[in-house]
Amino acid sequence: MIIYFHQKHLCPLNSNSNSNSNINHLINILTQPSMSLHFFSRWETMRRRPRTTFLVSFITIIILFAIFSLHLYGYALSRFRYSHSDIDTRNNNLFLNEHTQLKRRVSSINFKHSISTVSVLFPDWEVLLIVKPNTPLDYGYNYLCIFRNSALSPARFSGVLPFTNLTTFKCDLPESLHRRSRFYQPALVTVTSENEVYDPPPLPELLRWNLLVYESFSTVDDVVVFAKGVNHRKGYDRSPSELRCVFVFGEGRTVTTAVTSSVQEVFRCPHPYRKFLFQEIEKIGISLEIIGKNFVVPSVAYYIPRPRPNTVTVLETQAHSKYFLCACTMVYNVGKFLREWVMYHSKVGVENFILYDNNSDDDFQSVVNELRENGYNITTLLWIWPKTQEAGFSHSILHSKSKGLCSWIMYVDVDEFVYSPSWSDNEGKYKIKNEFPSLKPMLLYRQQSNVSHDIGQLSVRCKEFGPSGQRKNPVKGVIQGYTCRKRLDQRHKSIVLINAVHRGLRNVIHHFELNEKEGFRSEQISMEEVVVNHYKYQAWDEFKSKFRRRVSAYVVDWRQNVNLNSKDRTPGLGFQPIEPKDWMHKFCEVRDDRLKSVTRAWFGISLGHNETRMAWQSN
Repeated sequence: MIIYFHQKHLCPLNSNSNSNSNINHLINILTQPSMSLHFFSRWETMRRRPRTTFLVSFITIIILFAIFSLHLYGYALSRFRYSHSDIDTRNNNLFLNEHTQLKRRVSSINFKHSISTVSVLFPDWEVLLIVKPNTPLDYGYNYLCIFRNSALSPARFSGVLPFTNLTTFKCDLPESLHRRSRFYQPALVTVTSENEVYDPPPLPELLRWNLLVYESFSTVDDVVVFAKGVNHRKGYDRSPSELRCVFVFGEGRTVTTAVTSSVQEVFRCPHPYRKFLFQEIEKIGISLEIIGKNFVVPSVAYYIPRPRPNTVTVLETQAHSKYFLCACTMVYNVGKFLREWVMYHSKVGVENFILYDNNSDDDFQSVVNELRENGYNITTLLWIWPKTQEAGFSHSILHSKSKGLCSWIMYVDVDEFVYSPSWSDNEGKYKIKNEFPSLKPMLLYRQQSNVSHDIGQLSVRCKEFGPSGQRKNPVKGVIQGYTCRKRLDQRHKSIVLINAVHRGLRNVIHHFELNEKEGFRSEQISMEEVVVNHYKYQAWDEFKSKFRRRVSAYVVDWRQNVNLNSKDRTPGLGFQPIEPKDWMHKFCEVRDDRLKSVTRAWFGISLGHNETRMAWQSN
């Protein structure tokens, strides 16, 4: 208990005097009638004071905690790291076999072999480690991630970034660190038989994937920067005047240029003046500055100066693309489906396939190699960045233009097949005499027609097929196995004329914004002419894998209990990967086996006794 005394009634106690006299003096004061009444009146008033004091103190603590948390958050995001030289990756194929987990004691970790990296925290507690340029790698070792609490996690080789030739690894953030308020970058170390241990150097905080410059592309005229979190809401783009491109040279020297376009995750700005480019620097860091906040976005991207080619050469490249029609998509673990998709679309006019590999770990690459050996033109680009489908498609326009690859690009997924119902009756409207049914005549007709020569994009409607009674992946392929669909069409996919795309590169659900100032427009094509068979709702074991990865930047993860009425969600599925009742018979309203019959005639190989094997089936 705390007792308060009014100052005029209580004389200061002399610490040097006898303690008994002090106590007697206090008792005399308290026993006086007037003092007793005054004291207890005063006590009644004062005893209420702790409630108010406690409340004010509690609110003050909450406010201070919030301010301190914001400070830490800003500090973590404001770190900006660069490296500026290249790496020799000639022997990186030695890492292609997945690193096995070695159960070693901590004493077997040799920090003398620690690799210089920069790390990013991805969704699902996955850590991406990018080996810094000019860092030697020891190919005879296995690697581990070691974190600040000495927790270990196996490091898996994750590929070589195609535009910077930097080696990457991935490891999982140990569960013991998930509840930490701050996450620090791990050390990438080798596992050896040596017992000598050195303390790892203090490492900075992990870069966060939700705010990061992750890629750049140099065109003849400007630089395109890809960044997560700068335009962080769908439909909201910062004004270019709010941003600057920042180029970082050796020893922290910087040059800035104005941003001229800000759309989704894509930003454009002029090259720095050539006088600022120094010959001895092979890699130059690049990022974005948010001017109003005086804040430079963390970055793992590099600017690579590109010599300006002859103007005539550029015009010739754009006018004479190597392929008339290409197909582009983003893929992850589609090895078992790829043969059917490539072989079918190659038959109907697609000449080149551009595949953005979202870090597959199945037999995808071996299937690609096999198809290439059989004469199919396939371009693969490791695109390690999660939920960046729109940015990847924007990049494909730049990549195709720079290489002179395609006149038209068709954007469809590996479970989608473009088909003309007219092919069933062999009387196609645009079929060229003595030529196999193809999509090319349809596009040529529009380019050469006086009525539709300004068409820059064809929008093709989709029919969504259900599990069709299948319990597992059909051995003859999705076209043969899934033949029952929903009645109404859903969504649209597009076939785009490269030179018609707006320089901002905006795209949503496989559709691009066109350069209307140049007179280009989109056309909605009739379903009697062309349709997309979308084998969306497959056998449950195949379909549930979609829960792990949604590639679109603007589609909510199905595991989140939000936007339950979105068209991107499966009706009746909810937000957990639990098989709904009677899944194998859902979404079956119309029996449609037209494409099944066509492909059986085109690709079926008779084995006798009414047995048929499809051309894409493994022997």
